[in-house]
Amino acid sequence: MERTAVILAAGLGTRMKSVLPKTLHKIAGRSMLRHLLASCEQVFDRIVVVIGPDMDAVRQEAAPHPCVVQHERRGTAHAALVAAAHFGDGEVAVLYADNPLIRLGTLRHLLERRTAGDAALALLAFRPADPGRYGRVLMRDGYVERVVEWIDAADAERAATLCNAGVLCAAATDMARWLNQVRADNAKGEYYLTDVVALARADGGRVAAVEAPAEEVAGINSRSELAAAEAVVQSWLRGAAMDAGVTMTDPSSVFLCADTELAPDVTIEPNVVFGPGVKVASGAQIRAFTHLEGCIVGADCIVGPHARLRPGAELGEHVHIGNFVEVKATKLGAGAKANHLSYLGDADIGAETNIGAGTITCNYDGYNKHRTTIGARAFIGSDTALVAPVTVGDGAIVAAGSVITEDVPPDALALARGKQANKPGRAVAIRGKLQGKQR
Repeated sequence: MERTAVILAAGLGTRMKSVLPKTLHKIAGRSMLRHLLASCEQVFDRIVVVIGPDMDAVRQEAAPHPCVVQHERRGTAHAALVAAAHFGDGEVAVLYADNPLIRLGTLRHLLERRTAGDAALALLAFRPADPGRYGRVLMRDGYVERVVEWIDAADAERAATLCNAGVLCAAATDMARWLNQVRADNAKGEYYLTDVVALARADGGRVAAVEAPAEEVAGINSRSELAAAEAVVQSWLRGAAMDAGVTMTDPSSVFLCADTELAPDVTIEPNVVFGPGVKVASGAQIRAFTHLEGCIVGADCIVGPHARLRPGAELGEHVHIGNFVEVKATKLGAGAKANHLSYLGDADIGAETNIGAGTITCNYDGYNKHRTTIGARAFIGSDTALVAPVTVGDGAIVAAGSVITEDVPPDALALARGKQANKPGRAVAIRGKLQGKQR
């Protein structure tokens, strides 16, 4: 049986107060649309996304799934009908891109309930802590009798706690027929997807309700609702990581991305932020106030506190990156250390090399980036500037305070600083002169 998901993503999201289409706003580093696609891709054979005109950014985000354009925004039923040519011959589910947190198990349950054989239509419902102005799902004898919008509901109907999440699933032929029958006889003159429920009932079909966790189906229409969704996803990600063997001393202060990969026995201290594309191997310690993005951390590394790993940073096993060290597009071999106050950008650093405090790889000339290569077991003294492109050989020592502009051979000592000159007694004369001018 072929299964098709139609995702409605044509809304502008004016309540977000943003030039960015609503569905492209991110939760845990991933757009709303991508969150929903990730779940749907594991359940449905085909996915089609309905977008509005001039929404090329949403089209790109949906790739490789096809998009169809709703040229006139005439309501949710009209948007779903625009995709009818993609329904196929099996089951069709209509979902909303601004309702992105529906999880794999819920989607499977929806499909299973629809195909159990006793319901022509299945919908998702939920029980929020505050039902507020949500549409109510009214049940009778275990099936949906009707869905009523809050504004149209009587007081007794508003007392119902089961609310409509808006997601529907039916056989493709039925869904297409009902969508064609929806009328815009309402105050807004729009075609509402919820009218399909009444049409299914009018056909004599049963409508089943699948109750989903409220946190999965709460829509996102404002920045505050986006923040609430972020909190939900972070709680899921933290819980999954700890269940997999990760230690977090203060989970609520750790922020993960949807694609963060943490091996068992990783330890994460408070106030750590993971951007997209981070992989951390077993035994690593990520210490407090560290920021990681687009990087690989090897086994048994120590990173932080107050460190920053930027895209392209790759740490081998047992690497130490200490406080106020920034690493970008740099590979450090096993056992290398940079424990204090350094910038390492566009570099290759060999195993067991020590980088002293205040070291800088001067990688940018104002127009292009250049690489620095440091061999294994080298020692770079404190306050060294390595002006790329430059190479320091295996076992070399660079004296503290040096500015290195030429290659250093293996096992050589490099000194590149002015000769110190001491002038006995001059300090007394200088102080006297300055005191005489003091105001």
